[in-house]
Amino acid sequence: MIPENYLEKTYAGFLGMNIGIRLGAPVEPTAWTSERIERFYGDIKDYVKPFKNFAADDDVNGPVYFLRALTDRENKNSLTPQDVANAWLNYTREGVGMFWWGGYGVSTEHTAYLNLKRGVSAPLSGSASTNGLVMSEQIGGQIFIDTWGLIFPDQIEKAAEFASIAASVSHDFNGKYGAAFIAACISKAYVTSDVLEIVSAGLSQIPKSSTYAEVVRAVMQFHEAHPEDFRLCLKFLQDHWGYDKYTGVCHIIPNAGVCVLSMLYGKTFNRTVEIATMCGWDTDCNAGNVGTIMGVAGGLEQVGMHYRKPINDSVVLSGISGYLNILDIPTYVKEIAIIGYEQSGVAAPKSLLESYRAGEIYFDFELSGATHNFRVSNPTFCSIRHSDRIAYKGTGSLEILFDRMSRGQSSKIYYKPFYRRFDFDDERYMPVFSPTAYPGQIVSMMVSLKQFSGESIIINPYVRNTDTKADVLLGGIVLKDELWHEIQFVIPDLGGSMIDEIGLLFEANSPAKNKDFGCLYIDEFSISGKAHYTIDISKQSAELASITPFSHNHGAWQIEAGLMEAMCLEHAEAMTGNYYSKDICVKGSIKPHTGQMHFISLRVQGALKGYYAGLYKEGIAILRHNHELEVLAYMDYAWEFEEQYPIEFSAIGDQLIFKIDGREALSCVDHVLKYGMVGYALYECGRCGFGNLEVETF
Repeated sequence: MIPENYLEKTYAGFLGMNIGIRLGAPVEPTAWTSERIERFYGDIKDYVKPFKNFAADDDVNGPVYFLRALTDRENKNSLTPQDVANAWLNYTREGVGMFWWGGYGVSTEHTAYLNLKRGVSAPLSGSASTNGLVMSEQIGGQIFIDTWGLIFPDQIEKAAEFASIAASVSHDFNGKYGAAFIAACISKAYVTSDVLEIVSAGLSQIPKSSTYAEVVRAVMQFHEAHPEDFRLCLKFLQDHWGYDKYTGVCHIIPNAGVCVLSMLYGKTFNRTVEIATMCGWDTDCNAGNVGTIMGVAGGLEQVGMHYRKPINDSVVLSGISGYLNILDIPTYVKEIAIIGYEQSGVAAPKSLLESYRAGEIYFDFELSGATHNFRVSNPTFCSIRHSDRIAYKGTGSLEILFDRMSRGQSSKIYYKPFYRRFDFDDERYMPVFSPTAYPGQIVSMMVSLKQFSGESIIINPYVRNTDTKADVLLGGIVLKDELWHEIQFVIPDLGGSMIDEIGLLFEANSPAKNKDFGCLYIDEFSISGKAHYTIDISKQSAELASITPFSHNHGAWQIEAGLMEAMCLEHAEAMTGNYYSKDICVKGSIKPHTGQMHFISLRVQGALKGYYAGLYKEGIAILRHNHELEVLAYMDYAWEFEEQYPIEFSAIGDQLIFKIDGREALSCVDHVLKYGMVGYALYECGRCGFGNLEVETF
């Protein structure tokens, strides 16, 4: 039975996970100990470090990307370890992002990934028989599985089963038990906030004789005898269950003890993630896991706004898709909830289905407190919050308070569809990005003005060029009443540059003696429709181990003489664009230097799936990659090295058409891949220069 407040609880859980990760990350080991944390930060009650934007973290990469194993397979109601293994291989850029690449035999995830790459199937890829017991019992078993608990509300057996299957790709024994325990706790938290009940549910899903169960019971017993001081329990853990007794880089057992300790002593969301952080060891992992559990258990009302506001409904990832790496939390939890209804065999509410649109930006502001990562450029004059009192549709909207502004004063109110290196303080797991909005698409929103004083205000729709930082204004509108107005505009072409802000330039329009004071409301914000844009290679930059706005997998890439040059020993690929693009035409150019396989691509869904067309051995070809590379169409063609060939590749329905030098050369029909990204690729040792890429969707 799906709880009535399922969506809201899931929202609180996913927010809680990201709050815990962000809180714990700055004091993650090895240099930070619990003693040092206490010495420098005392009794933690807030984030210990501010971030311009919090960079990607493996603790959120795994829960988001590995859950796609379920949606990628035809049978949505079953799961095998190899399904999850395929998600590892498909959504990971080898050696960059996703998880810690600490070396074979050092990092459990790196080891499992290399096993999979070399044909060791799951679950052998993560088994103790393959990697040894110490390697298989590190913490990764439980830190990537929060979403498996979120899709099975009050179904602890199912949550534990699927989480254990997912964890078996890289872990074994206590590593898998940790996954089952945490997922079951999350599942149980949908129907109770009693920590003892939640922990007992987790214990019921793992072997009683396991070390994991032993440490959980030991912490419970210590808490029962000493219920007031969490530091006494921490000392007990350090003395009896510490890293000195469980070797490896980051063993699951000491951290399991911290998770249980923090929930028992914390009781509420805020205090639980704070205690998990103060205990040291794997702080972001532990605070993230208990943040999910206690977020679900306590709901949104328990999540402190001082923790929630900096998250601003946004998280960035570091998977293979730059588009998917920009994640809007309210949108994503709707996707999770829809999966949860599917898994339970229950029809999802119509309102939920209508509010989620894959491949589009659609913000209805219906979830309590939702801001969808909207921002203001001048917080002195304008501030943002959610409103549950005024709405164009439903019950929620975005409320922008403008406070006594006079003519000449302004602030931008905007959504951020693209990130650059300068948006981050650090690089953590090397996130890369492709915009979530493109020229040719239509931006639409409803706005309303409630003015307390002043005469009127002016709003100018605008987009920002990420290269020049120039705002492109698209026509001012004077507002002076409380009616709802529709604002709609087409994103303009920026001559090959990307867009990193979309919104409104808000300008006061009253003299100083009668300052503008009031609220602007935004509702039903969307970016949708056909896109038509060009990526000018000469305007791009090398940053975050890629060339903007591409995500690279393998190879060495640089910009030279207006081309994106790539060289590789086996394979090199550049991907960009909307992950859900269906009917599409891409135009570019290829200048081969060495090698025999140089392609333009579309409907690329990751490292394992995509369509490719271009120069192939002694001719030209259209190929499909679906775990293996297969030629769909071929013809002889006398191409030459150092010649630059204009090429065009389109997919309309199941029809694939390739043109070279302006002439149609190859076509075929294939029904396997329905959507995906675009880009360029080499599929054997070689070097090639790739030109500007023009993309048009239909």
